[in-house]
Amino acid sequence: MLFSTQYRADIGVFGGSGFYALGEGLESVVIETPYGPTSDKISLVDIGGRKVAFLPRHGADHRLAPAQIPYRANIWAMKQLGVKKIIGPCAAGSLQADIKPGHFVICDQFVDRTWGRSDTFFEGPIVTHLPGAEPYCPSLRKVATECAQELGITVHPKGTMVVIQGPRFSTKAESEWFRNMGWSVVNMTGYPECYLAREMGICYVNISLITDYDAGLEGIAEAVTGAEVIKVFKENNERLKELVYKMTERIDLDGDCSCMHALDGSRM
Repeated sequence: MLFSTQYRADIGVFGGSGFYALGEGLESVVIETPYGPTSDKISLVDIGGRKVAFLPRHGADHRLAPAQIPYRANIWAMKQLGVKKIIGPCAAGSLQADIKPGHFVICDQFVDRTWGRSDTFFEGPIVTHLPGAEPYCPSLRKVATECAQELGITVHPKGTMVVIQGPRFSTKAESEWFRNMGWSVVNMTGYPECYLAREMGICYVNISLITDYDAGLEGIAEAVTGAEVIKVFKENNERLKELVYKMTERIDLDGDCSCMHALDGSRM
């Protein structure tokens, strides 16, 4: 295990529930951050000649609940490694009948329903107002959608994720509210991870792997359980890894992107 920041990576990948390893790690790296330790050690993996930094956001033994994940430390460490692009897959519940378990959703919007999470690197004395209209990288979303389609994965190219605090799942009333608002998926870790990446000028894409129908859909499915989430995620883990591999080889590391300039004009 290495305790150094001399190691570099091009692309970062966060593993969600049931996704705790990516290929054969070349090295394991521990990065010290001003925000404490990361969720776990970071594995450096070679995919198609590109160095990928993989970090299971819940820890390799899934010891961290959604609100306990050190999001700032994780993103800071990725930045220290030189990561320019982050792929952030996660398990998510569907809020709409046409988005079925086993489908993938490439979210383009989120609604934050969390509380108490440290969600910015800019705590003063300079006030920073980052634009949030397009929270996910449009270029990476396009790559994710195209690669998923080529692999024969049923993918929805856009959707709104509502991020709840957890660790409990939604009540039926909450789930009905989210569904009636037209939102697509529900998850517990989607915020502030993507926003913190934006503050660091890192392109970020979410891939929601649908495991359930949240609190249930009358006549279609019962309410979700933790065991069901893990079961469906494991069943689809290899497809998700194939998508990550394919994206890694196709992502343009040199092209300019609006995500890299999110801070321009944002500091007061």
